[in-house]
Amino acid sequence: MDNEFEVNENITFEADEPVALFNKWLKLAEEKEPVNPNAMAVATANADGRPSVRMLLLKGVDERGFVFYTNSESQKGEDLAANQRASLCFYWKSMRREVRVDGPVEKVSVEEADAYFDSRSRGSQIGAWASKQSQPLESRFELEKRIAKYTAKFHIGKVPRPDFWEGYRVKHEKVEFWAEKSFRLHDRFVFIRTDSGWQSERLYP
Repeated sequence: MDNEFEVNENITFEADEPVALFNKWLKLAEEKEPVNPNAMAVATANADGRPSVRMLLLKGVDERGFVFYTNSESQKGEDLAANQRASLCFYWKSMRREVRVDGPVEKVSVEEADAYFDSRSRGSQIGAWASKQSQPLESRFELEKRIAKYTAKFHIGKVPRPDFWEGYRVKHEKVEFWAEKSFRLHDRFVFIRTDSGWQSERLYP
């Protein structure tokens, strides 16, 4: 096998459920990926079924699902209000591995959203207030004025979380793991949630 594929030579998919395996891969990615190992493509669709995809950062994962935060008035927020399903795709180039996640979406609790917002840098908190995410912007100066406005407004004390800044949890129903191999004979393994628990099977490349 070519040296460039040795990282996946002895790969194993043994796990009772997908989150444990995902966390194992994410930990390895954190050691190997130089920038944003938690980056993922998030695909949504509007009420007409028109798809849209963008890159976001994963901010939490457990048995309940995969969590990200955004402005609920953005395009993705409007999509999720109309169509409460999403697909995620992680790709770690240095590892030549990919994970795909599909499932319905729910909002995280107010307490979870508040806790994560409080953990952000003050500049990011101000930015959340200043940005009308996905809306037309006349000029960069307009954004800078809004940043100055909210910097002044919250110059003392805690910056509160805007009502429109929320967290979303993709409640994974299907999780597919993919590992690159020579001659395009890749490894693919999928977990599917059923009423009796997780079922898993290997797929053709």
